[in-house]
This record gives sequence, C-alpha cells and structure tokens, in this order.
Amino acid sequence: MPFCDLKGAGMSDITDFEPSFTRQRPSPLDARIHPVDRHVGQQIRILRIQANLSQNELGKGVGVSFQQMQKYESGKNRVSASMLYEIGSCLHVPVTRFFEGLPEPGSGVPHQEAAEIDERIAYLSTADGRRLIEGILRLSPRIRNRVLSIVGILAEEQEQAGECG
Repeated sequence: MPFCDLKGAGMSDITDFEPSFTRQRPSPLDARIHPVDRHVGQQIRILRIQANLSQNELGKGVGVSFQQMQKYESGKNRVSASMLYEIGSCLHVPVTRFFEGLPEPGSGVPHQEAAEIDERIAYLSTADGRRLIEGILRLSPRIRNRVLSIVGILAEEQEQAGECG
C-alpha cells in the first residue's frame, strides 16, 4: 500500500511537465474529459505546487509515476477514491478540498461555469503563469497598474479584431 514518504525526493529528479493553456481549441480528447475530473486534477496541481513538490515527488509519495500524476492533473485519468485519499494525505489536505469550487449536485449550476474559473486558476499554476505573477510582484504598485492598463487595452483590441486567445 503506498504511503507518503517524501524524504529524499529531490526537485532535480525530473522536470515537471506544465501544459500550455494557450491552445485555441480543445482537442477531441479534452472534450471527453468530464469537468469534475478536470477540476479535481487542477486542484491536485494547485495544491502540489503550493506544497512546492514536483510531479515526481508527489508520485513517489503515493506510489505512482510522474507520468501518472500528469494524467491525474490533466483529468485524462480519473483519480480513484483511494488514490485521492493518498494524495490528500501527502498534501496534508482533506479529500473534500479537491472538490471545493464545484457546484453542489442538484443545484442546477452547470459544470462549465466552474471549468471557466478553473482554467484561470490552472493557468496560474503553469510555469508561464507563475513567471508572470512573480514578475508582476517585483514591480512597484504604480507600474503594476500601468501594466494592467496595457493588458486591458490589448485584450480589447484582440476582442474587437475577433481573435481567439
């Protein structure tokens, strides 16, 4: 039975695979991923990064390969209840944490609304997203506001041109 033992796991063991969230249209495979599986995977990724663990380290802690962690985080492979329990134990969070942000069953709120919000959070958990935030935080508040204005103008221009981001 896997257990969470992160002693000796080094960040240099393997580089995390951080998918880009800039694709213009989802692949047919992405369309088949259930929104709840995608949400749970994104929560795993976010919590793993907050814990400063690589996919390799978390995978070792729960007894799976880093490739399997990639599949869990992308939602391509569903996470079993027992594996979710192991991952929660390793990350020191209750299993319910992985479902936070989802609409209550029977509430009538579609899963797609939660997925749109999760995509923003997921981008922040990518290497590009982290570099963006780190760079912005190094700027003074005055410069940050100017960058925000520029980004707003560029987004409006893109929308007016009918370009997809």
